[in-house]
Amino acid sequence: MIDLFLIGIGTGNPDHLTVQAIKALNAADLVMIPRKGTAKADLADLRRAICAEVVTNPATRIAEFDLPVRDVANPDYHAGVDAWHDAIAEVWKDTILAQIGQSGRVALLVWGDPSLYDSTLRIAGRVGSDLAISVRVIPGITSLQALTASHAIPINEIGSPFIVTTGRRLRDDGWPECVDTVAVMLDGECSFQSVPPAGVTIWWGAYVGMEEEIILSGPLGETAQKIIATRAEARARHGWIMDIYILRRG
Repeated sequence: MIDLFLIGIGTGNPDHLTVQAIKALNAADLVMIPRKGTAKADLADLRRAICAEVVTNPATRIAEFDLPVRDVANPDYHAGVDAWHDAIAEVWKDTILAQIGQSGRVALLVWGDPSLYDSTLRIAGRVGSDLAISVRVIPGITSLQALTASHAIPINEIGSPFIVTTGRRLRDDGWPECVDTVAVMLDGECSFQSVPPAGVTIWWGAYVGMEEEIILSGPLGETAQKIIATRAEARARHGWIMDIYILRRG
């Protein structure tokens, strides 16, 4: 039996690790670290730094693997993602078998938290079709929590709901009905440009929780172009970007 621990590590600040996460890392026989290419080497570097700082068990093994690249040219988005997840699951399985065989405790460090717009649990389910595994989630701080903390704002108004969605859904479907607050993730195209700006405030952040953190906020009509320019410059400087924002009407 493989005990697979999916450990939320927050959004880049090692101080975001919970005591539960540190205990799980030190109980692991194997910690797997994905490599996403030279453009995103910072992400692997951060995972290595976290392990170097908190893993004190000399028996814990660290193994890196190259993450398969998704075929973004596939016109069928869901089919493309499914094929990508299948490929990742195969790499996980091969790495586990090569390192510890079919029994032991394996930890994966998940950026943010495995519960929110993350497919780690779905990929783990694919691995479970070939290996006997049990999955345990160690929750972490999400990018949404880090964003609201950086701006020192609540996510919702008193007694009011909010929706978490993607940039693609905001762009294609418009502002969700029945809510005044929308949190937007996975937006590579600054889809807030599709929103009529009158009466809308935006709170935006990139690399939230990391040393490189950038936050901007203000009326959407006045702040949108500043965010677009800042985002483009930051992406060019780092070679990658992770950002998230909240929109609120009224």
